[in-house]
Order: sequence, then C-alpha cells, then structure tokens
Amino acid sequence: MTQTKVGRFSVMTMNVHKGVSPLHRRSTIYELRQKMRSHHPDLLFLQELQQEHRGRIRRFGQWPLTELTHFLSEDFWHDWHYGKNVEYPDGHHGNAILSKRPLHKGQNYDISAYRFERRGLLHSITQLEGVATPIHCFCVHLALFERGRERQLDEIIRYIDSLAEGGPTIVAGDFNDWRNRVSAPMLAAGFHEVFEVLTGAPAKTFPSVRPMLPMDRIYVRGLKIHSAEILYEWLKLSDHLGITAELEIV
Repeated sequence: MTQTKVGRFSVMTMNVHKGVSPLHRRSTIYELRQKMRSHHPDLLFLQELQQEHRGRIRRFGQWPLTELTHFLSEDFWHDWHYGKNVEYPDGHHGNAILSKRPLHKGQNYDISAYRFERRGLLHSITQLEGVATPIHCFCVHLALFERGRERQLDEIIRYIDSLAEGGPTIVAGDFNDWRNRVSAPMLAAGFHEVFEVLTGAPAKTFPSVRPMLPMDRIYVRGLKIHSAEILYEWLKLSDHLGITAELEIV
C-alpha cells in the first residue's frame, strides 16, 4: 500500500448500486472506476457489486466483458476478494474487498435475515508494508428491516470475536441503519465509527441526490482515525454516496 508513513493507510466504502445510475437509466461503472482510483484508497469495500450480468452487456453499449472485480482492480489494486450473495439467470452480485496489498481470503458468511433478502459477511486479512500485525477486513450489507439487522449484528460480532481475536479490524459497508441502532452494540464490541468520532454522528449518504440518512459506515478497532470524507461529487453514480477515511495502525 502507498502510505504517507508506515502504518498509515486509506479506506473507502460504497454501495455501487450494481454499476448503474440511481434510476437505472445508464451505466456508471467506468466513471466509478475512475473516481475510486482518483482517491487512491488502499482498501476498497464495495456492496451490490454486479460481478456478472449478461443482460447489462446486452443493454448498455459500454459494459465490461470481464468480472467487475477484475475490471475495477486491473493494474491498480493488487488483489481482490468477492463474495456472491444473490444469483439469478443473467448473473450475480455481492460484496467485494479490493486491496493494494495481498489479501488472505477468508469466507463469505451467510448472514441473511430473510429468505427474500440474501446478505453476506465477507472476510479478508491484509498486512501493511513493514507492519507485522494483520488487519481483519469485513465487508457488510445489512437487512432493510431493523429486526433483521439486530439478528445480523449479533452474528457479525460473534464472527469477529472468533476470527479477529481482538486484533485491528475494519467493518465497512451499507448498514441500512437510518436510526443509528448499530453503533451502541458495535461500541460495546470495541468499535468506533469514523464520522461519529470526528463529527459526532455517522455520515448522511442516502439518497445520493439529497443525502438525509446515515446508511454507510466505517467501524474500526485498534486503529487511529485521522480523517474522514463524504464523496459528494459522486451523487449521479449510485443511489449512495461513498465515504473514505485515513487510518493508522496503533
């Protein structure tokens, strides 16, 4: 990873809305790739990534012919890990983690709260150059209903306790948590949300054209938070805004 100093790195998370505009009228995946690369994040957490969709290729004049993780990471991010959550006749989508450093790929754990809404918890481990301590990375996309999110959060914390063993950890993604019920149990598990630490409240990221709800989060444990930013210029590329943070291993 390209750090300004050893142990310092940047993280970005975004629900990419399957690579199409908020109203599904146009493909945005090429613009998304350009915008994400312009910020040079060392770790990228993506939700609703349309890894494969033959209908998109037929519909849009410009749509990558390769898997989207390969298209996004090519010649920029060293490694990637994809977890398929939903499959259908034309393809599938899920969560993904892209990294400038090699990833030790864990599993995509099924945390679906409802049959009609398939969700996964994607786990990978990476290390910064010159730093021996591993960083556990979890990419999530929680349920639309609060009762389901409560069950999912219990599962997520159990998985983290088992897999990360108290070490530096990032949990990033679309929490669908507009009433901010997630932060209290995450705090009890030792996690701090980057915008809550710096501004007192999670970032408002949805809907992108007029963000009113704090859906997207970056929770960290064992990491120092230096800065965080909402990517407002991306409002026409997805129905969510992306967020980014600069972190340091401590």
